[in-house]
Amino acid sequence: MREPVHQAQRKVWRNGALSEGARLIPEETALALTYNGGTYAVMMGTPEDLGDFAVGFSLSEGVVQSADEIETLDIVELDNGIELRMWLKSEKAERLAERRRHIAGPTGCGLCGIDSIAEAVRPAAIVSAGRAFTPREIMAAVATVPPLQEINHQTRAVHAAAFWTKTGGIVALREDVGRHNALDKLAGALARDKVATSEGMVLLTSRVSVEMVQKTAAIGAPLLVAVSAPTALAVKMADAAGITLAAIARSDGFEIFTHPERVAGAVAGKESAYVVVA
Repeated sequence: MREPVHQAQRKVWRNGALSEGARLIPEETALALTYNGGTYAVMMGTPEDLGDFAVGFSLSEGVVQSADEIETLDIVELDNGIELRMWLKSEKAERLAERRRHIAGPTGCGLCGIDSIAEAVRPAAIVSAGRAFTPREIMAAVATVPPLQEINHQTRAVHAAAFWTKTGGIVALREDVGRHNALDKLAGALARDKVATSEGMVLLTSRVSVEMVQKTAAIGAPLLVAVSAPTALAVKMADAAGITLAAIARSDGFEIFTHPERVAGAVAGKESAYVVVA
């Protein structure tokens, strides 16, 4: 199987001087997701944790509602990419045939190829009440992510998605050149390990767009925390899904855009965001 990191030779021009040497960069590979012999999507991503990616993508896309509906999963390396070959239970296969679409998904693309506006902005699943968290817990969770980003330590070029609980800390963390892929990989890992997702929070090293909220809702996490800002549609979607969306998380605090009641000490007011400072 392809390695997730590649060593590239390069020349460096810095401070008026030229040097050369090697640098580690992330691998980017075409990943074809096929169901019962037909290609559903082709995404560009990092060839790591591909079983998790296949399951997570299937769940977040609504192809299946449970990982158990995937009867077999084979990872097949081809000359120009990798095929994630899945066979679904018969009733799922029939339903998929009715709504099959083909996606050509460049790196970081989460909605490419969707053939209707209604499908692109489909309502997210409604999450359960779940746990409440303190600002200290949220900031501690965010701080635990960077040290665990092994591929990013080598390349400084990939995103991460992680899941944190009060009792277990970081339960799972996945990386990819595409932020959507990283979250799909996380979703697959949590589903395969049957993690109780209402007990923790999703952590992102990227911005929050609408599909990241949809994927978090499919996971069933009550709290989504990101280091970058959300889009307006992401805020609207998180509010409707019952997700507490916290973003712009830094060492000194974060901003809560929706459902602040899950964060201890956040008092509702007229503002559109609640700023929590450590």
